[in-house]
Amino acid sequence: MILSGLAAVLVLVSSVTAAAAAPEIEYAYPDQSVWTIRLDQRGEPDNPLLRLAAVLFAKAGIPWHGQSYPASRMFESLRDGRSQFSMLVQAPSLRDCCLWSKDPIASTELRVYRTAEQPPIARVEDLAGKNVIIIRGYSYAGLSTFLKDPGNNVGLTVAATHSGAFAMLDRDRADYVLDYAGPASEVLADRPIPGAVYDTLSRLDVYLVLSKSYPDAPRVMANLEAIAATLDVDAILQGAGR
Repeated sequence: MILSGLAAVLVLVSSVTAAAAAPEIEYAYPDQSVWTIRLDQRGEPDNPLLRLAAVLFAKAGIPWHGQSYPASRMFESLRDGRSQFSMLVQAPSLRDCCLWSKDPIASTELRVYRTAEQPPIARVEDLAGKNVIIIRGYSYAGLSTFLKDPGNNVGLTVAATHSGAFAMLDRDRADYVLDYAGPASEVLADRPIPGAVYDTLSRLDVYLVLSKSYPDAPRVMANLEAIAATLDVDAILQGAGR
């Protein structure tokens, strides 16, 4: 009985020591959200993935903090190891420096919004020759390269905000708005545009990303994936229990 109790204490001490020894992880995320227009107490986008990260790292026993960056600085920080973690759509530029989870952790949709009289859009090539409103700061998962290519003759209008983009659509400033499902749904819930519809241009899967420089990175990634598989991710992202 004494030996059994001693063993339990040793296991507990070992677990606490291991958790304390885990280096702190910086979760780098973009300063523009594809999830929401809501702001947190700091005036930054209320990134629901921060809630997911809090649960993941608490269960893994790893200290962490989040830090937002402009997209280009975020990728640079992950490549050089200053940041060790993120949750992103697959990016070839991070393949050499980071491990990616086998399965996506979450997903969103990139949509093209239009009034009903405009023809539907099934693929990005259908936007050639069209007048399109985009929102400043987004690369649209790489689609901005197509949109800005003079050979595709896309008439671009750049809006400063999601709500500004839809106000332009409502005033017939252009025929289409390119936006993500979360922010667009919030804007239209507050200020509906009669007859507005959307076409889903692509589904964007978001994966766990862990720097290869983080100690024992393959084991840590496997542990995070195993923890994620036990979570009700949708409920966490929607803020259940906040």
